[in-house]
Amino acid sequence: MATVPDSAGQLGEVRRRVAAVHGPADLQQRLRFYDGWAAEYEQDVAALQYQAPRFAASCLAAVFQGPPEDALVLDVACGTGLVAVELQAKGFCRLHGLDGSPGMLERAHHKGLYQELKQCRLGQEDLPVPEGSYDAVLTVGALGVGQVPAQVVPMLLQATKAGGFLCLTTRTNLSNLEYKAELDRLLAELERRGECEKVLVQEVDKWERATSAEEAVQDLDYIPGVVYVYRKSPGPVL
Repeated sequence: MATVPDSAGQLGEVRRRVAAVHGPADLQQRLRFYDGWAAEYEQDVAALQYQAPRFAASCLAAVFQGPPEDALVLDVACGTGLVAVELQAKGFCRLHGLDGSPGMLERAHHKGLYQELKQCRLGQEDLPVPEGSYDAVLTVGALGVGQVPAQVVPMLLQATKAGGFLCLTTRTNLSNLEYKAELDRLLAELERRGECEKVLVQEVDKWERATSAEEAVQDLDYIPGVVYVYRKSPGPVL
């Protein structure tokens, strides 16, 4: 279990690092930041009480059809493997991961939970996986302002098997509302075209501790977030 910083000063430093990830930077700068952050990442997100991996794994498990141990799952933007820990606890054990940061991938590798890990600069490269090969595809914690563009979602759906599940999360704090609106429009268009259907949407008030005082909700120290689960169309789109 990661050690949680026990002083306001330490928590303030964690907040500054997290806020920096969402700030203006090109992709290479951001990946270098993640490489440098990898060693302290899990301690930092524990300090922020970040629970998106648990929420996402629980939502996927709640709707998944069939034995989870047989499912092939792709964790996109896998980071250090926090999602893999939660998925394994729900019975999912055939796990592949993608991330743009070699430093994060190295940490994920040491967990020993993924059978395959690959580097991919999301938003700039195609996913290095076969089309229609995964029973479930997740992107947890990476869809947001300054991170992975919402336009990658059709690629994630493309990697999902017909009838498989796509699980996404994003924050719903004030600074991310425009991004969330774009993501909602994109998902609605995919659903309108018959490529997928909405299965579950779980809104969470206490997603993680706020990274700035301006984003605290109703005088609390937390920001909200949401989990989406969609099912890919089981047959050809006409």
